[in-house]
Amino acid sequence: MSIIRMLVLFLVVSASARGQVRKTVFNHVAFYVKELKRSTVFYKEIIGLDTIPEPFKDGRHTWFSVGPKAHLHIIEGGNYDPRPKDKSMHFCFSVDDVEAFVRRLERAGIPYEDAGGRKQTITRRVDGVKQIYIQDPDGFWLEINDARE
Repeated sequence: MSIIRMLVLFLVVSASARGQVRKTVFNHVAFYVKELKRSTVFYKEIIGLDTIPEPFKDGRHTWFSVGPKAHLHIIEGGNYDPRPKDKSMHFCFSVDDVEAFVRRLERAGIPYEDAGGRKQTITRRVDGVKQIYIQDPDGFWLEINDARE
């Protein structure tokens, strides 16, 4: 074992013994989009996310706050994959009122569906949470629900 690996192991064990090891928490998710401006408008105006400063300042990144110390990073270009996305791989955002959110979608002409694919349908999960699914401009699936926790 190298001296550096031994030092790192010692520091981790020492910090753990003192109760200083931080629990793993979610920080951010990042993905590529075809058109940054279009996706930025979608996440800001339709989903309702607030942008936060991003360090690159190159016109290819937009960062959003999605919770306490949690972010969504969208990046134009790169390994953008235009193939259809599978609904089982999705992001989920909770809103106070699913019906009000649906009215916003309808005004913007954005279709929605339930988990089974029934168009313009709001469903109630077995736990009582109302939910719908929509796709962002790049085909990524988003679940929108009214979960409180």
